[in-house]
Amino acid sequence: MTPLEGWIEREARFAVGAMLRAVSATEIVKERPGFGQRVVPRPGSVVASPVLAAYDPDPDYFFHWFRDSAIIVDALRIAETQRLDARVSVEHLREFVGFSRALQKLDGRKLVGERHFREKVQPSVLQYVRTDDELEAVFGSAVLGEARVNPDGTLDFTRWARPQSDGPALQVLTLTRWRNAHPELDEHLQAEMLELVTGDLDFIRSHAAEPSFDIWEEEPGYHYYTQGLQAEALASGVAWLARIGDLAPASACRSILEALTQSLDGYWSPRDGYYRSRIGVAGGAPNKTLDISVILGVLHAGRVNGPHSVLDPKAQATLAALEELFEAEYPINHDRPAEHGPAMGRYASDAYYGGNPWYLATLAAAEFYFKLAFALRSGARMPEAPENARFRERLSGETPAAAAFDRGDAFMRTVQAYTPSSGDLSEQFDRLTGVQTSAKHLAWSYAAFITAAATRRRAARAIQG
Repeated sequence: MTPLEGWIEREARFAVGAMLRAVSATEIVKERPGFGQRVVPRPGSVVASPVLAAYDPDPDYFFHWFRDSAIIVDALRIAETQRLDARVSVEHLREFVGFSRALQKLDGRKLVGERHFREKVQPSVLQYVRTDDELEAVFGSAVLGEARVNPDGTLDFTRWARPQSDGPALQVLTLTRWRNAHPELDEHLQAEMLELVTGDLDFIRSHAAEPSFDIWEEEPGYHYYTQGLQAEALASGVAWLARIGDLAPASACRSILEALTQSLDGYWSPRDGYYRSRIGVAGGAPNKTLDISVILGVLHAGRVNGPHSVLDPKAQATLAALEELFEAEYPINHDRPAEHGPAMGRYASDAYYGGNPWYLATLAAAEFYFKLAFALRSGARMPEAPENARFRERLSGETPAAAAFDRGDAFMRTVQAYTPSSGDLSEQFDRLTGVQTSAKHLAWSYAAFITAAATRRRAARAIQG
């Protein structure tokens, strides 16, 4: 085992334990005195970060995001499969399913009826509370359009970016993958999972044609990440429903799936040479069209081959363009060692908490190359097209599979270089110094490490075998 491999294995095990702190964090109490809240998480909830903060200066991420929670529960499946931590079990899935089912009963009309909740809010922050009209619209399937809820299972009544449509799609994919990995799950749990999946599919069918906020919750419009996940969720849902003989909903899903697939192809920009991350964003910043969210969309959707997979020349071209962007933009990339990949961020001129590299973005690049290495070693051929010429130049000199694997390791070395000896992963690391910044112990950062490490392990076995 090489020193890098040893570090990856140790950090992966640490990441599982650190991520588990965000799952069912029932021992942590979050006080938001300005909003009159005392939040005690319920079993099955997943907080984006278990660290208590209030923009002092770290952001308050003590919420259950629909998107983040699905990503983390999916990473728990991988950790369980890889036997990275004996504490990970199907019980985490069972609690998550129970918590998610309870959220279906949320009703903003009841909250408005209890007007005393506004009386608890301090006048200085009342401007950040949602209007009665907005809250009264949150019931039934509309709950799935929320970006987040409190981890105690109550509505988030603060102003935020809504609607958010990627969460239901990610939940379908996560639950489907757990079921496929554990066909022996008891019938009661499978029935509850199917109930959630059916509701998520109904939401996707009803809202796929509508704009929503992007993955970063900054701009409303149509987004590659969201629509790619919705398409793959519909495909997975169709397979599950067809397997149990529920053919009518499956047929309805297929028609929406075809429309989404056509929409995804329209994100390609021949002029720019990459998949645009968004379309139909009125007044949106043009520098956001090249966005790591496209690569995250490819990875989270998990297509094995064809368009919008790691074997797609256009997806490869998008990653090459992102590497070139951040190589130029971040000072820490300018004099990096030759064996390191560039630290990766979200998009050009990002300003959030200084607009630095993100661990999950850098790990996404690593995972993309590891997935490509596995696909090539398993019999796929590296596509040769004008679109991916620059991408292929980065893999010259070796067999494509070995070169892709080594390229993935280059990004893992970068993550290693900016991970403290404690193993802690925050949201970002400074573009000048590499010091961690923004939310501490970001659960998604740990999830991204787990999935990248597991994909590397799988690719290594294929190459060596």
